Amino acid sequence: MPKMKTHRGTAKRFRVTGSGKIMRAKAYKSHILAKKSQKRKRNFRKETAVTKADNKVIARNLGRR
Repeated sequence: MPKMKTHRGTAKRFRVTGSGKIMRAKAYKSHILAKKSQKRKRNFRKETAVTKADNKVIARNLGRR
């Protein structure tokens, strides 16, 4: 069997922690920022864990089994 290739688009958007969790950036931070509060925009900076439903597909795209 050949090696699994990493999906490069997925690799740019997600990272894996030491404990194996897949982390992603939050949405809604790119435009129309004037009406959003400073607190809300500050919270968009934090990473959050990927949901269980998406975990399997993303892990496979990252080249993990």
